[in-house]
Amino acid sequence: MQEGQLKKHFTFFSLYIAQSVPMSLFSTLLPVLMRQDNFSLTSIGLLQLIKLPWIAKFLWAPLVDKQTFGLFSYKRWIFYSEIIYALLILMIAFLDLKVNFILIMCLIILSFVASATQDIATDALTAISFKRKDRSWGNSMQSMGSFAGSLVGGGLLLVLYKYIGWTLMLVGLSVFLILMLLPLASYRDRRFAGRMDCIPISMKDILLFFKQPNIFSQLVFLFLFNGGLIGTLAMMKPWMVDLGYPIGEIGLIFSIFGSLSGCLGSFLSGYTIRRIGRESAAILYACSILFTTALFFSLSSMGMLVGSWLYVAIFCLWFCYGLSTVLVYTIAMDYVRVGREGTDFTLQIVLMHVGSMIIAIGSGKLADKMGYSTLFLFEISLALLSLLYVSTHFKKILRWI
Repeated sequence: MQEGQLKKHFTFFSLYIAQSVPMSLFSTLLPVLMRQDNFSLTSIGLLQLIKLPWIAKFLWAPLVDKQTFGLFSYKRWIFYSEIIYALLILMIAFLDLKVNFILIMCLIILSFVASATQDIATDALTAISFKRKDRSWGNSMQSMGSFAGSLVGGGLLLVLYKYIGWTLMLVGLSVFLILMLLPLASYRDRRFAGRMDCIPISMKDILLFFKQPNIFSQLVFLFLFNGGLIGTLAMMKPWMVDLGYPIGEIGLIFSIFGSLSGCLGSFLSGYTIRRIGRESAAILYACSILFTTALFFSLSSMGMLVGSWLYVAIFCLWFCYGLSTVLVYTIAMDYVRVGREGTDFTLQIVLMHVGSMIIAIGSGKLADKMGYSTLFLFEISLALLSLLYVSTHFKKILRWI
């Protein structure tokens, strides 16, 4: 890979990891700190509100698209959003969680509004900056940034917190966010095809997205493709708690080992998609997901989902999740319209996450009522359905692109 391409990839990796580190940190650390300070479970449940900006971000995505018409305008949106993100986290650093809980919650939500806005502009810039044949590399950086953010925010910073405390950790995090902007400051791309004039965009464009050819097939793909992994991912931590694994080991397995496995899968996925094409990659990844779900069911049924076999299963789970996430992002970016890149990509990813939430909630109820083996069997059914779907409908999904 040429030096210019490496710099380009590192630029987007830096932007994506900057988004995910604080979210992973707050999602992992706050429930622990709140419980240690004797907060009620009801108060801890309110932490789910911090995710609202990332669910509702499609509502202001048209505004970002409307105001972006060249590389400089994308940089401006990203820089302003990231700086606000960092400043709000810096403010939180000097507040006491027990005394200023409501204020901290409000500041975190506002910071995630800024982060979500940066994500809209970054996704649009990614869709424009990478040619279609190279787009999977951009999506690899996106997925790797997310997994690396989970590793740093949900793993390394938790260890660091024990030694330096709340204030110094968050001050350092705000500095980290600013540093992650430096590659973008020097980013140049002669092949950038950004618009030179503003295009009229309104909320109506959200509805017009659903009138594109083959869009229903695409939405089914977004909902279904990762379905065979989502339920297992959602229930693995409770399942390991039920087996008696200590919290520290669970955190190590998921935050570090799982994230590294996801990063590896994401990196290889970008190369694989570019090498063999989207359709072949979709079938290959669907087969990998089916294998992983069958592995969990088989090991669980035989009582072997422990020790080294557990690590093998966890590796397959996160590795496949990394593979499939890059493909889903790549296909979603193929479905963006000119001038509405941020809106269209954001809308698709939000819909995918809503679908994942539905599967995760349903998986929890299924595991609670009928046991984990039944859950794994259900995941096999979803994985098989996904394989059949991409085998029969994927050409239709790609036909319009």
